[in-house]
Amino acid sequence: MHPNLLLREAGYRVRIQEKLYPRLLYRGLDHSAELAFAVEPSDDVAVPGQPIVLGCRVEGTPPVRITWRKNGVELLESPHSTMLANGSLMIRHFRLDQGDSPSDEGDYECVAQNRFGLVVSRKARIQAATMSDFHVHPQAVAGEEGGVARFQCQIHGLPKPLIMWEKNRVPIDTDNERYTLLPKGVLQITGLRAEDSGVFHCVASNIASVRVSHGARLTVSGAGSGVYKEPTILVGPENLTLTVHQTAVLECVATGNPRPIVSWSRLDGRPIGVEGIQVLGTGNLIISDVTVQHSGVYVCAANRPGTRVRRTAQGRLVVQAPAEFVQHPQSISRPAGTTAMFTCQAQGEPPPHVTWLKNGQVLGPGGHVRLKNNNSTLTISGVGPEDEAIYQCVAENSAGSSQASARLTVLWAEGLPGPPINVRAVSISPTEVRVSWNEPLVNTKEIIGYVLHIRKAADPPELEYQEAVSKGTFQHLVSDLEPSTAYSFYIKAYTPRGASSASPPTLASTLGEAPAPPPLSVRVLGSSTLQLLWEPWPRLALHRGGFKLFYRPASKAAFTGPIVLPGTVSSYNLSQLDPTAVYEVKLLAYNQHGDGNATVRFVSLRGASERTALSPPCDCRKEEATNQMSTTGIVIGIHIGVTCIIFCVLFLLFGQRGRVLLCKDVENQLSPPQGPRSQRDPGILALNGARLVDRDQLGRDEKRADMKELEQLFPPARAAGQPDRSPSPSPTQDPAAPALCEETPLSMLPLQGVGLREERTSEAKAPCAGLTAAPPPQDAGSGLLSEGQAARPSSAPAAQPALSGQ
Repeated sequence: MHPNLLLREAGYRVRIQEKLYPRLLYRGLDHSAELAFAVEPSDDVAVPGQPIVLGCRVEGTPPVRITWRKNGVELLESPHSTMLANGSLMIRHFRLDQGDSPSDEGDYECVAQNRFGLVVSRKARIQAATMSDFHVHPQAVAGEEGGVARFQCQIHGLPKPLIMWEKNRVPIDTDNERYTLLPKGVLQITGLRAEDSGVFHCVASNIASVRVSHGARLTVSGAGSGVYKEPTILVGPENLTLTVHQTAVLECVATGNPRPIVSWSRLDGRPIGVEGIQVLGTGNLIISDVTVQHSGVYVCAANRPGTRVRRTAQGRLVVQAPAEFVQHPQSISRPAGTTAMFTCQAQGEPPPHVTWLKNGQVLGPGGHVRLKNNNSTLTISGVGPEDEAIYQCVAENSAGSSQASARLTVLWAEGLPGPPINVRAVSISPTEVRVSWNEPLVNTKEIIGYVLHIRKAADPPELEYQEAVSKGTFQHLVSDLEPSTAYSFYIKAYTPRGASSASPPTLASTLGEAPAPPPLSVRVLGSSTLQLLWEPWPRLALHRGGFKLFYRPASKAAFTGPIVLPGTVSSYNLSQLDPTAVYEVKLLAYNQHGDGNATVRFVSLRGASERTALSPPCDCRKEEATNQMSTTGIVIGIHIGVTCIIFCVLFLLFGQRGRVLLCKDVENQLSPPQGPRSQRDPGILALNGARLVDRDQLGRDEKRADMKELEQLFPPARAAGQPDRSPSPSPTQDPAAPALCEETPLSMLPLQGVGLREERTSEAKAPCAGLTAAPPPQDAGSGLLSEGQAARPSSAPAAQPALSGQ
């Protein structure tokens, strides 16, 4: 076999094995076999005119090419800056900005590249060494023997200057326990003596320069008078912001007579600890090798010995930590067309910001690349050959930065078909789109089917879904879509060995349609006002839509309207209506595609007008609160209960007699009915009465309200005062109809002589008994007395039924 064919076959086998066993192949793959930094450059301070070397060493599969960037721009090699054999950068003569030559200060990055990809080191900030003049010089001090003296100087420089003190031009003796030197440029002298008098200078030095401050004289007078003095804190701790592993110095200088005792505590109550903690001088707190846990508010207290008299001062310590990785991204291999995911978690104080690089270039979200969980997770969907690269996670905060890298390998089998071509999408209806395509140009014999990928154009790639299509089909109808919505479609061809690359995506928008009927509810606010309520549809405004409202009295043919309302409105009030009319209200939604179906409601204002006339306005809440607190109400309730018990006894004793009286009373009422109730239709009454037979007491109240509404909305057409001549339903025709009296047909009973709320299926004769002067307890009697007062027998007392009806 030809050597090239052997190599091609061997390569094919490796790719198939990588696809089938990627974990086995890459489990032992070391980071250095790809590309990684063994040494990265670090922040440094350079002396102008002196050389400086920025370290960089890379491990990876050769050949590896190393370059440098300064402030993001590739740094060309020159006699001024050259790259050493190990990849480090040497600047022979560090210079500042001098007009014709740019400054060497800036952010430097080491860049390494091989056949797998490209990686970039952390940024190293290089600054020139400097030393400013003193902006705080020590001041003269006068003190008494045994007292305290304090000198301070302040100066800025890079690196941070080392500060020493001189007395009469001689360095002070640092072994003297009475002399305390603090790193921030403070000299404290306790237990003053006459020999401490002299002139003191502050000396600051670093690699850039040496500075000497002005002299300050210390004068020590004789011993004090010994008079009692309250504890006083001369200097308290300052707010500090440090980086981990630095040393914190919290100063506290206190005076008083007797000499106060200085102590330290944390404001949050946590213990300060002992490791790395020491007290310098008479009360300065030193914390070596600080960590994030040392952050907090520290309180210095000066206590008078033997008493609770004390003075306090406090300062806040903030410890920052540069970004470091808790979880590094891992190199992975994925078959073409699948999803690759990298996870990178970093911690630090303040919390670091995470960015991703692909072969050294910033990678942002978009297309098939998504960033989630504060950029800690990178997801690449539908990976292809162009996604093979080295990906870097860069975590950075104000204390420093760090980077970690991982490689993505895309597995690709030979002989796969190309992407489907000529993909087209055409809208068929508001919920359907037809997608068509042609088969790939190459390697089509092994195709076993196609997969269509669908998502809303505004949604991220992870929300897409797929639908499978057989290999002989080159079009597919996608249904259950949303109207007036843009969708993205692409398709892949599948073989037993894998999927083809994706076709270019195509967009299509579904057709629009008129909106659905809006849900509508109506509230009666008064005798002439209605309030209409519905759900707002803000989306209507996006399609040039809104609501249209129509209304009319039911007796008229023409509607009033349309009243056009925006899609964000959810209520409307109709006022100045006829209190005696029944109104038909119609609400519909519309958009650029037309008007939708309307929601229709019928409502009557008659009941509201009657209640307004019969019941004057009252402060119901006040009455309710008064009744609840009234002792009189309790007494009345007791009387009502006793009366109900008496009525029950009377009902049991004289039930038969009451039934006879009821039947006689019904016969007396067969004369033409009087009043507005005589106009109601007994046919409707009997119909609703039959429906109520099988309902329990909880349902009767609701049915009673429905009956009243029907009577008001649909008054009978017969003349007033004319009795109903319709035949009564026979028991065979309607077994559920109640028998109010055995001797009296139902059709002969007027409305005001019948209590519908008293009908029960268990007792066919209960309504007749319930109309006696002794009503049944609770479930039958009270409602009957309020509805059918005319049915009370003449032998029963008139006042007692009224009391029980309350």
